[in-house]
Amino acid sequence: MGNIKKLSDEELLKLYLEKRSDQYFKVLHDRYINKVYSKAISLLKDEAMAQDAVQEIFLKIFLNLSKFTFRSKFSTWVYSISYNYCIDLLRKQKKYKKLFTEESDNQPDLKADELNEKFLKEIEFQRLGKVLDNIPIDDKTVLMMKYKDDLGIRDISAIIGKSESAVKMKIKRAKAKAKKTYNNLFPNE
Repeated sequence: MGNIKKLSDEELLKLYLEKRSDQYFKVLHDRYINKVYSKAISLLKDEAMAQDAVQEIFLKIFLNLSKFTFRSKFSTWVYSISYNYCIDLLRKQKKYKKLFTEESDNQPDLKADELNEKFLKEIEFQRLGKVLDNIPIDDKTVLMMKYKDDLGIRDISAIIGKSESAVKMKIKRAKAKAKKTYNNLFPNE
């Protein structure tokens, strides 16, 4: 057999499920460990918690591999498990009482949304980090999913369990909060 590292996620998963050989899961693990850790540290803001979370997330992934339906990309499924585990952990700590409250299904004001998107693209990277650290975690997360991870509305919708229109509204409001936070942090700009 050729180099298994060149196989797609789905091919590796199918081979693992057929043969139950750990070598296939190890390739998937190695492929996603840094991405899962990056998500965990960005949400949990604590290195030890993030390392523990990564172990628990991969245990969940491993135990649920047979439940993967191949209807979405494997990477989206891994991201969803990672995101949900970290948010559940935050909820258990009661740091954030109301994450992802039900959003209105009103259509966003596209003109204002375009201005906020243009604004987000123009601010410096370091300042963006400071802004993101000063907005609610749910707003930061949807902006990171959309702009850092380049996930589509449909994928974000599947991950956070909200309708696509609710996700669009959430992103619109998060961008507006980011702009307001920026103006508060850097008033003379």
